[in-house]
Amino acid sequence: MAIFDQTANEWLISLRTSTAVVKALAFFLAWAALWLPLAIPMAILLKWRPSKPLVTEQKLPLLAALYLVAPLILWGASWVDQVSFSAYGLDWELTVLSSMCLGLSMGILGLTIVFTSQWKLGWLKWQGENWQRLGKVLLPVLLLGLWISVTEELVFRGFLQNELQQNYSIWGAAAIASIIFALSHLIWEQENTLPQLPGLWLMGMVLVLARWVDSGNLGLAWGLHAGWIWGLTCLDEAKLISYTGKCPIWVTGLAGNPLAGIAGLVCLLLTGLLLLLLNF
Repeated sequence: MAIFDQTANEWLISLRTSTAVVKALAFFLAWAALWLPLAIPMAILLKWRPSKPLVTEQKLPLLAALYLVAPLILWGASWVDQVSFSAYGLDWELTVLSSMCLGLSMGILGLTIVFTSQWKLGWLKWQGENWQRLGKVLLPVLLLGLWISVTEELVFRGFLQNELQQNYSIWGAAAIASIIFALSHLIWEQENTLPQLPGLWLMGMVLVLARWVDSGNLGLAWGLHAGWIWGLTCLDEAKLISYTGKCPIWVTGLAGNPLAGIAGLVCLLLTGLLLLLLNF
């Protein structure tokens, strides 16, 4: 027992003094190790094969399992580093919640401007007959978006950003963390995700900027992220828009994904500009 305790203590000291890359690798390996025993039997029951695109009914249970174990890994990381979640930018104070609400509003406003502009230009049309579907998905998608976004912000803009900043500048760390954030989306689907990688990387950078503007807190980034998930998922699930084909898909977004088009990138850049203006 004494030998085990000594080995564990040596391992812990070694991990605490490791480079950011080693800590990040250990974090994601531990996350995968906890998730896979849940994900593999679930994938079998759901009849999903990695070579096939996930449908919503398959993705949600796997996503839920992944994010249910995330707090355990984050707690373990905070214990190793001897810090609290507040060091990652989340301390559940009123200011964080108010920043989250501001970010949520900004996210929805940005999407409203983008899609309204495309409608005015004749690039898309609204499916008025589907508006009744919106009421059924608004609340559940909002709750799902808040859960997904707070988890991802804690992982990528919280833990990972903090660790990388020990070895790199804030924006060097942001660039690396955003690459990892973008690539992590390939877990679910490869073909449709590949064109979105530049947009996902830029999204990660904007969310780091949101944390920086918010004095290191994750509230603003959390709200922005949740707003984008909420708005885009509601539009998709309620089938509220359809593209007219009057504009190239590389502008509106490949396969209907705004992050895979110029419009989505412009939305992110304008959001980043607004964040910089807020900082002044």
